[in-house]
Amino acid sequence: MYELMIETGFSAAHQLRGYKGKCEELHGHNWRVQVIISSDRLNDIGIVMDFHELKALAEEVISPIDHTFLNNVFPFTEINPSSENIAKWIYDSIGKKIPKKSCALSSVTVWENDTSSATYYE
Repeated sequence: MYELMIETGFSAAHQLRGYKGKCEELHGHNWRVQVIISSDRLNDIGIVMDFHELKALAEEVISPIDHTFLNNVFPFTEINPSSENIAKWIYDSIGKKIPKKSCALSSVTVWENDTSSATYYE
């Protein structure tokens, strides 16, 4: 099995509704996003997928939330913009764009800072 990973990121503010603590207040992060895909085979030129293509897919998904107040962007108007929910939203959004015949989306990890992250996978 082969795994490919790219990293990208975005900047955004959020506040966690119903949270009792500092994260209830408006604050921002420079979020880091890791996307991992897997495949049991390589294509005819010996790669799973071009890294640039995978990164472009990830950046296309996160561009609408870059430099925003996440609480004002759907679906985070309805669900808390937690790292967990952001990771799942990115996973679902990229999953719709991945060429499923050649590879599978394994996981998405969203980092709020250097020591705190949330990962979503199925």
